[in-house]
Amino acid sequence: MFLKILVIFLFFISPSYSHELRPAIANLNVYEKDNVLNANLSIRLNLESIIAEIDFDHSNTEFSEKSNEYKKLRNMNSDELLKEHNFKIKELVNNIHLLSSNHDYNLSLKNINIPEVGNLDIIRDTIINFDIKNLKNEEHIFYWGENYGPIILRVNSVENEDLYSKLIESGKQSDSFSLLTKTNLKVSENIKTYIDLGFKHIIPKGLDHILFVLALFLLSSKLRPLILQVSIFTLSHTITLFLGVFDIINISPQIVEPLIALSICFVAIENLFTEKLMKLRPYIIFFFGLLHGLGFAGILNDIGVSEGAFIISLISFNLGVELGQIGVIILSYLFIALIFQKKKWYRNRVTKPLSMIIALIGFYWFIQRLI
Repeated sequence: MFLKILVIFLFFISPSYSHELRPAIANLNVYEKDNVLNANLSIRLNLESIIAEIDFDHSNTEFSEKSNEYKKLRNMNSDELLKEHNFKIKELVNNIHLLSSNHDYNLSLKNINIPEVGNLDIIRDTIINFDIKNLKNEEHIFYWGENYGPIILRVNSVENEDLYSKLIESGKQSDSFSLLTKTNLKVSENIKTYIDLGFKHIIPKGLDHILFVLALFLLSSKLRPLILQVSIFTLSHTITLFLGVFDIINISPQIVEPLIALSICFVAIENLFTEKLMKLRPYIIFFFGLLHGLGFAGILNDIGVSEGAFIISLISFNLGVELGQIGVIILSYLFIALIFQKKKWYRNRVTKPLSMIIALIGFYWFIQRLI
């Protein structure tokens, strides 16, 4: 039995430096010079994933058939990467457009900043900077090339005020926006965008959070203890999500991420030694939920939230996270409890082996994130 568990564990764990695929971020900063409107466009992206042509339908780089190529690129220094893949980088640059009804503006490439190789467990964000001259006072549209994944566009005025913020899917274009006055998105559209972001951060991209919720489910699939555990977890991660986004609490991901992995391991191990909800477990779940909330806050801070719809975006993202968690519970019930729960061997052949696998994965991630 242990050998089988070990084989499954080795199959499912993510090898070193698998990276979550996340949206690129474009900041279009407007400025005036000699009474002429100009702009700087700065785009932060995962250049290696674009060069390797990793499909953004995957949750992270490891799940792509191009993962080995991605790892090779991630090990290259900046000069080597620019030299060997100059054609693809030029192609990327040529597929970024700022348009109006009368103009396709020239984006003059200033520089491409690729950091040194550094810690391979961390995504290496490349920054591409453009100058755009002689902009007209008219409605504009931003276009982002196909196959480059989603991108978040933020337009900032001469006074550094937020004029427009939009998540743009790969190969799509933004709505029309002004460089002088604020463009308000529909509330319903903003809610949908951030619910979608929150949901996708759990399903399919949040494997660590999925395993934590699954470990809660495995202790008991009965409704009362399950609702109690999930409610406590929801309350606690909501608290730190809000505190983290408002920068009231700011803890380094290098501390938070290993502790999240340890929380998965701890809860799964507890499942091996008890069949019911112990008095201490709700308090433990509350503490670990605080850690997971800081993880959610880190993601949302990384993506960014429009100042004009800050609270509604934050609530929508959190709602998306909750819907993702509910989805995990429903799937667990349909494919685990509904089929096997009434079997006499349910605990020995389902709860214990799955909890052991989850504990091993959590411990592996804990060690990996410490190194």
